[in-house]
Amino acid sequence: MIEISIPINKQQLKGNLVVPEDAKAIILFAHGSGSSRFSPRNQYVATVLNNAGLATLLFDLLTESEEQVDEITGVLRFDIELLAYRLIKATQWVLKTPELKDLKIGYFGASTGAAATLIAANANPKWVYAIVSRGGRPDLAKDALPRVITPTLLIVGDLDTEVIELNREAMSHMSPKTEKYMELVPGATHLFEESGALEEVASKAKDWFLQHL
Repeated sequence: MIEISIPINKQQLKGNLVVPEDAKAIILFAHGSGSSRFSPRNQYVATVLNNAGLATLLFDLLTESEEQVDEITGVLRFDIELLAYRLIKATQWVLKTPELKDLKIGYFGASTGAAATLIAANANPKWVYAIVSRGGRPDLAKDALPRVITPTLLIVGDLDTEVIELNREAMSHMSPKTEKYMELVPGATHLFEESGALEEVASKAKDWFLQHL
């Protein structure tokens, strides 16, 4: 693992980069509400992807000072346009980094980060080959949904009934031509803390990325 800094304007976003030997693609993680690159759930998924030969970049969508503000207000984690902008800039950083620029790009989004991946993918569809959402809020992408053309997998726990409906509603607003699918993980709630649930999320994400990248 390599610790990196992504310059965005006058700020720096911290990240953890893993590039397996002979990797052909890289997955950028957009974490969810109140989370960071240290999320144990995202780190577990990233390890599964690394073992499958996929590079991963887990990075903080907020600066350290912004995270301190957000811990008190909870506002920035729902600023989807800001999160999407940061993801776009991180993608541009990947495309400009010599050892990464030839890798195909995928996005893995959780909670509010999932909405950011859909908006960021629309910025230049040629950049992003696949999206996976874990317990995501794609409904928060709103106006971006009809324009999404990137193959998108939505993974939701089958006990997370409210988020299931939000995902179904979001899918209904996506173009019929877009390859999209929702997978329900049996017996899982929003954080996939149940035995075997996160393992199933990682397996489904891995298969989706390997199929499309």
